[in-house]
Amino acid sequence: MNEISADAPGRVNLIGEHTDYHQGFVLPVAIPQRTRVHVTPRFDRRVLASSGAFGDEIYEYVIGAETRGGTWLDYVQGVTHVLRTVAPNLPGFVVHIESAVPLGSGLASSAALEISLLRALRALYELSLDDLDLARLGQRVETDFVGAPVGIMDHMACSLAREREALFLDTRSLAYAHVPLPERAELVVINSGISHRNAGGSYATRRRESFAAATLLGMQWLRDVEDRQWDDLERLPPLLARRARHVMTEHRRVRDTVDALQAGDVERVGSLLNASHASMRDDFEISTGDIDRLVALGSSDPDAYGARLTGGGFGGSIVILARARLGIDVAHRVLRAYHAGGSQRATILLPNHLHDASTA
Repeated sequence: MNEISADAPGRVNLIGEHTDYHQGFVLPVAIPQRTRVHVTPRFDRRVLASSGAFGDEIYEYVIGAETRGGTWLDYVQGVTHVLRTVAPNLPGFVVHIESAVPLGSGLASSAALEISLLRALRALYELSLDDLDLARLGQRVETDFVGAPVGIMDHMACSLAREREALFLDTRSLAYAHVPLPERAELVVINSGISHRNAGGSYATRRRESFAAATLLGMQWLRDVEDRQWDDLERLPPLLARRARHVMTEHRRVRDTVDALQAGDVERVGSLLNASHASMRDDFEISTGDIDRLVALGSSDPDAYGARLTGGGFGGSIVILARARLGIDVAHRVLRAYHAGGSQRATILLPNHLHDASTA
């Protein structure tokens, strides 16, 4: 039987956190770490799935009888669950998964799996789906089956983003453009070693709070709050005012970052990253003490322009904008200081490739 292989990258979100489910702007970048799947067809409705990250044990289920179990298999089951809406007679298959995108790192490991599997099944069974279709289906895997109330950013990024080019995405219209990173700068990504889960309660709570704030402001989406309505934040309960302020200011920061990138103003981009982290820490309250230490070390490095938490929060990774060709030096200095303080083990994901923290 013919084997089809397909892959998809993880992503780091340069800026634009918790704006996508308010139909705002985001600015992710693809990373070199990818998830790859190897798929062979079957002539019944059974799926046999294994993952190198979980010991290669084979799990089996029947398409049409998907049942959420709270494990990695849910992401495979979710793919067939949503694909049945466009391909009701979808046959079974055997799939083996290999991934270099660290789980729980805030770098879209689940979306990378979903998009890579959707790409493989599209090719294997000649499904008439374009890359936007795959992104929409991937989001539905998480919202409709896994139970994670995520926006569409991760899936658009894993389907359409490129390395060294930020994907400027309007999550309302799904219009997008690729914005090259200036030659003067490079990205550093450090995985804190603190795992996070979008399906967990804290992420969902922040989402509910932000929508409660929108409702009190008379809006469905915080994207639509106009400048003249900013004074209305004062009449909100303090907690909801902080949640709304983060989303509203972050939406503006994405557009300002695109302008700065196009102008080659890396210092301005760095200051926007710093402001974004302060907003996530103080207004949206999704950072942690260890993450704040990593960000402070990154943003204060003499060869860095700025730094912030990236991803849904409560753990995961940070992104640093560093001087070109000096990113690895920045990363090692940050890790030396971070680990000297007794914090949890962290690893360098960018630049270039995975670097173990023990080399720092």
